[in-house]
Amino acid sequence: MLREIKKVRQIDGEPERRWFNGSDMDLILWHDDNELTGFQICYNKSAQEKALSWKKDSGFSHQLVDDGESRSGHYKATPILLQSDQINIKKIRTDFKKYSKNISDDVKGVILSLLSEGY
Repeated sequence: MLREIKKVRQIDGEPERRWFNGSDMDLILWHDDNELTGFQICYNKSAQEKALSWKKDSGFSHQLVDDGESRSGHYKATPILLQSDQINIKKIRTDFKKYSKNISDDVKGVILSLLSEGY
């Protein structure tokens, strides 16, 4: 289940950010006023994490998350996003529906609609 994290750090010059966290999925939303301007679904967190991102001005992108853990003999590095083409959008939609019970119906509806249109 996704649960909202309160008091999320906001970055000057960016739209307002909201973050929902779950055991195997995170959702980050960006919005101006009441309009969704972007979102990122981070999924498969317990294995090889990936991120599906959407921005109003540029559409979808899909990335593999390099968590920075695989540096033998070194401290953990900062996680980075690497391009990935392998995506199972049907599973992402199904999992999002399952985990998003605590997210408002209007936001959930917009995201599900974009996921259906974009892929």
